[in-house]
Amino acid sequence: MIFEQLFDTKSSTYTYIISSGKGREALIIDPVIEHTEKYIKVLEKLELKLVKVIDTHIHADHITGLNELHKRTNCTRIMGEKSKSEVIDLKIKDNEKVNVENIELKAIYTPGHTDCSYCYVMSDRVFTGDTLLINGTGRTDFQSGSPYDAYESLFGKLLKLPEKTLVYPAHDYNGQKNSTIENEKNNNPRLQVSSKEQYAEIMNNLNLSNPKMMDVAVPANLKGLTLDQI
Repeated sequence: MIFEQLFDTKSSTYTYIISSGKGREALIIDPVIEHTEKYIKVLEKLELKLVKVIDTHIHADHITGLNELHKRTNCTRIMGEKSKSEVIDLKIKDNEKVNVENIELKAIYTPGHTDCSYCYVMSDRVFTGDTLLINGTGRTDFQSGSPYDAYESLFGKLLKLPEKTLVYPAHDYNGQKNSTIENEKNNNPRLQVSSKEQYAEIMNNLNLSNPKMMDVAVPANLKGLTLDQI
């Protein structure tokens, strides 16, 4: 299997390129538009054909590369069915599968960070978007977020995955590349709570400033802007 984890230093975003092998079809999760050329070069080097690209949710801290990649490769743009994006080719339902030549992902609807957040489970790993971070969880104070929904997504869905499942988030701000469900259960300070009310109290008192790119990124991602439009 080919598994490339790429990082955008400006927004601390992780992007994932996945394929079952050299010369085969590939998919990309959570691309950043400024790095489109880098993704294309990785695909060319590994002789991969990009056929699908997924955003885990509408991002507020960067403009997605989903639409530029579609323009360049004619790949299928995928998001969960709750997404308000106007340019999605395929909207995935909760528990629906995404297949790319011997690679299978299962979508899990995980609202809370936003109302359109989905995670994707692949064999031994899960791509958690902003729902579950390494030693943290996604904020819940904009884009129809809800700490109560986030609690249910975390404790009712993600933390019920096998404990050895690898966790690959959409962001990390401390140089960490992955974790496990077991490690997050035991060590993530946001998850050491006994009720949804306790979790909501933590999340409602974070007092975070808005992402610097929010006013630009959210409308750009809803409209599907490409490099020649930004």
